[in-house]
Amino acid sequence: MAEVISIHLAAEIAAPVFAVESVEAVAGAGLRGDRKFQPGAPPEKHLTLIESEELEQLAAEHGIELAPGESRRQLTTRGVRLNPLVGKRFKVGDVECRGIELCEPCAHLQSLTYPGIMRALVHKAGLNAEIISGGEISVGDEIAVLDD
Repeated sequence: MAEVISIHLAAEIAAPVFAVESVEAVAGAGLRGDRKFQPGAPPEKHLTLIESEELEQLAAEHGIELAPGESRRQLTTRGVRLNPLVGKRFKVGDVECRGIELCEPCAHLQSLTYPGIMRALVHKAGLNAEIISGGEISVGDEIAVLDD
């Protein structure tokens, strides 16, 4: 089953992340309580996701162990490939989303984590998504692709 295995937020840019069991996803704004939350925010700023499988591969291939929250992505998933969701609609629990673009690693992520992480996570650092219809997202919520 494709699911959310962790949720991490940060109060401000570069602030430490903290784990939550659930969060309110607001259409057109993002996750309430997160650093990126802003009514009218561009769609690619609403929600970020990363595959736990990519974090495991990062450790196996590059020796870089990155905990889910350290990735600076809000949702960590298991059992779903995120890259193919660019341009597709999907649901996280009852929240409808649309994949906008790959969430490529940046110098900011590298400055907060480990040297070499930018190169190691190219095309593997997750997905930026738009929140189309809001609701509650919780750890354990199923992720279902709506567009085939």
